[in-house]
Amino acid sequence: MDDKVQQGESWLENLLQLSGLDASVKHEAAHMADDGSCWIEIDASSLTPEQIQALTGSHGEVLDSMQYLINTTLNLGKQEGSQQPYTIELNGYRARRQAELKQIAENAVNRVLETGEEYEIPSLSSAERRQVHTYLKDYEHIKTESRGQEPDRRLVVRRLD
Repeated sequence: MDDKVQQGESWLENLLQLSGLDASVKHEAAHMADDGSCWIEIDASSLTPEQIQALTGSHGEVLDSMQYLINTTLNLGKQEGSQQPYTIELNGYRARRQAELKQIAENAVNRVLETGEEYEIPSLSSAERRQVHTYLKDYEHIKTESRGQEPDRRLVVRRLD
């Protein structure tokens, strides 16, 4: 197994243990995704539905926070090119949300191409905005940018002129 995967698994298991949760990491589920990110999955089999909800949070906020911490901690002091992005998965939340984000992005593109007007996508975390930027970067006639200040920062999709 890749050292970066092992490092991420160890970090997440330690965080779960310090949180007092009887949860572990699914070692066989950790993998490097096509985009180069390391996906690490929390094993939900020993968690109650309430614990799963607490770890996920409203709109994935707790997962986002843990993901921010793992990325900040494990990439601290590393050059940008040698940093490893980590994604924390729990109970299929990230996979479902990724599919939703792709659909949101495609709907935004279709709307912009049909109307010619820019379209703002509200209520995305910074990680989700980065994902949508990445999804849409290969569209020839589309440009994306973020606008506003947190917590009301929005992703804007517009036609390239």
